[in-house]
Amino acid sequence: MAEIVEFVNRGAAAVTPMIVEKMLRHLPQWKLEFTQIYEPLFPHLVDQLEFLANAVEDTAEGAYKELPYVAFAQAVFALIYSHKKVGIIPDSVLNLGRADDSSVVRAVLIQNEKSFAIYAATQNLEWSKVTSQP
Repeated sequence: MAEIVEFVNRGAAAVTPMIVEKMLRHLPQWKLEFTQIYEPLFPHLVDQLEFLANAVEDTAEGAYKELPYVAFAQAVFALIYSHKKVGIIPDSVLNLGRADDSSVVRAVLIQNEKSFAIYAATQNLEWSKVTSQP
């Protein structure tokens, strides 16, 4: 998992305001695409992506101002990475195509557990339902 954490941290460090702006324009469509993910091996992935997308939107729009920038940037990176069809493991690989996406998302959630748990509480969500499990 250390390699994935390092990968996420490097990717998040490259997130710029222009990247965020571009991603936000596409995020409503991506959210719809994320709901179409069916990966029995990663049953929480759709909910985790939706959670990160909502946190990013709320933070970018100023509706939530408490999310640390590092958590925001990592969430942006995870969303962009998960939207790509070709990653460390291409999404088309049967049963494993979303393993890398799940690992990236989990790394973001685990590294920022306290911050995201606070955000979840402000949204009346149980943090335990936004699990960091695959």
